[in-house]
Amino acid sequence: MTDFTLPKSLQDENLPYSIKNLTLDEKKQLAFDVRQTIIQVVAKNGGHLAPSLGVVELTLALLTVFDAASDRIIWDVGHQSYPWKLLTKRAKNFHTLRQLHGIAGFPKRSESPEFDHFGGGHASVSISAGLGMAMARDLNGTHENVISVIGDGALTGGMAFEALNQAGGLKKRMIVVLNDNGMSISHNVGALSQFLSRNLAHKNFLSFKETTGDFLKRIPKIGETLYNIADKGEKSFKTFFTQGMIFEALGFNYIGPIDGNNLEELIRHLEIAKEAEKPILLHIHTKKGFGYPPAENNPSRFHRVPGFEPETGLVPTPTVNAEQGPGFTKIFGASLCRLAGEDKKIVAVCAAMPDGTGLGEFRSRFPDRFIDVGICEEHAVTFAAGMATRGLKPVVCIYSTFLQRAYDQLIHDVCLQNLPVVFCLDRSGLVGEDGASHHGVFDLTYLRSIPHMKVLAPRDESDLPDCLYTALHLGSPVAIRYPAMPTHAKIDEHTAYKLLEVGEGEMLLEAKQKDVCVVAVGHRVHTCKDAIKSLTTHDNISLFDARWISPVPRNQLTELAQTYKGLIFVEENCRAGGFSSACLEFLADTELLSSCKLLRLGIPADDFAEHGPVEQLRKVYGLDAKSLAKQFSEFADTVHEKN
Repeated sequence: MTDFTLPKSLQDENLPYSIKNLTLDEKKQLAFDVRQTIIQVVAKNGGHLAPSLGVVELTLALLTVFDAASDRIIWDVGHQSYPWKLLTKRAKNFHTLRQLHGIAGFPKRSESPEFDHFGGGHASVSISAGLGMAMARDLNGTHENVISVIGDGALTGGMAFEALNQAGGLKKRMIVVLNDNGMSISHNVGALSQFLSRNLAHKNFLSFKETTGDFLKRIPKIGETLYNIADKGEKSFKTFFTQGMIFEALGFNYIGPIDGNNLEELIRHLEIAKEAEKPILLHIHTKKGFGYPPAENNPSRFHRVPGFEPETGLVPTPTVNAEQGPGFTKIFGASLCRLAGEDKKIVAVCAAMPDGTGLGEFRSRFPDRFIDVGICEEHAVTFAAGMATRGLKPVVCIYSTFLQRAYDQLIHDVCLQNLPVVFCLDRSGLVGEDGASHHGVFDLTYLRSIPHMKVLAPRDESDLPDCLYTALHLGSPVAIRYPAMPTHAKIDEHTAYKLLEVGEGEMLLEAKQKDVCVVAVGHRVHTCKDAIKSLTTHDNISLFDARWISPVPRNQLTELAQTYKGLIFVEENCRAGGFSSACLEFLADTELLSSCKLLRLGIPADDFAEHGPVEQLRKVYGLDAKSLAKQFSEFADTVHEKN
């Protein structure tokens, strides 16, 4: 791909304020330039393409009708915020999108305090945040507008309806723009999605007016009154049986649905909504990927794309190292299908991401035992708990960062009742360019503190099937955490399942000289192995795969602390309360803490990890092979000198 030059229209230093003064044709040209810029940059950097392309006209309409700085415009999830970033004084740096120290892929208050009024990354938050801002506005005596933009996928989340209910009851002046494209990542599921997609034959209502209206008007004295009653009845009937019903019932004045990719129509309706002194819901229909045929034709594929050829839309086939494994997600999906074929009580649950969690094949083979609950993580967990009480074996497949949203349900509905629900946490550890809202670096911390919850982390794809098999046979809550990317170790085909001993790890490298033992967990185990093997001058470093985080391998840790002069703990999780904390707590409780020198390596607890390519982030936090080798060597030298 050749270098892309920023279009002249986006070099305007008066953006976004100059948009108000552009003609409709000039705005359409600006929309074209915005799309081309997004396509070119995402083709190179990767990112959320289809969602952003679908809201270019909406973004321009919002910037035409409202003041970008003083009014409060909140983007739900935020993966559709690229046009907003381009048009709010970040165009010159947009080529750094999702790169280390570059423009973030989601709204970020610290990146643009003037225009990013609320941070994003997780779904269903914009209406709650907007209502809070409207409340603050009224208490502060100011007059700014508040606009919450939410997609129909995010609207499936219960938090959105809690906010709608409160906003309608308080009658606060605010606007909710419902961006309805029929999809979140994959196609939306559930009754609400079906409700929003309903199409009525409006010609029947038009026929009613034409055939009956003139007759009623001709009735002496009361004709006009009768016609007005009939007209109101028609509108009430339409409201009851169309999308507006539910929002009107919640206290919102409903407008729509309208064409959300028609700039002129959007501006006109936003102007109407702006004048209202009550809660307004503007329902718009947009096309995901609009303006770029490959994304229009395959919006799921282009929801989040790693990079592609912009002229053709073709995504290059990644180069696979001969020694590289097939990936945790793929192996998880295959293993679950195999186990489900043998056990009809196994049920798979996901929250709007069947393909992302590896459940595509399961959905095809076992449709009656596959449930996609939509973007409703809290419901997913309690729903699974209910099934567990009736003898089923629910497997909740969810990204690590999104399970955070269901922490109360984990405690109250699953662990307090010690129900056998298995949680498979994909995207654990650093996830790269999606950044702070998506890094799965807190799961070991928030899971291991809950009574009854067992937590384990397979080191590679060959270890994962045994972890899953074991979890399904323990009869208690179990969480398995793993990344999306493959390990860099050749994995033999898994032919038989093995029941693992709870709280028992495995020694992978045993040095002759017992100076230092690296105690690692999860997918960093292989990286630690590579690091140790690269140290040709050190034959005094062993490697132990703990596998279990809760409970930790107590007997083996005791032996390691008594045998080695130094222990190094390695995890791709926040150090505060994580795996190394669990080990230190055990050593302290058993009075072994002072028996050897200790080093903890992981994600620092003083700030959130930033966005950027995952291998670059691992270098930043000292978790790549080269950095680990250096730290191992230096630690081993200090231990050797001390003794």
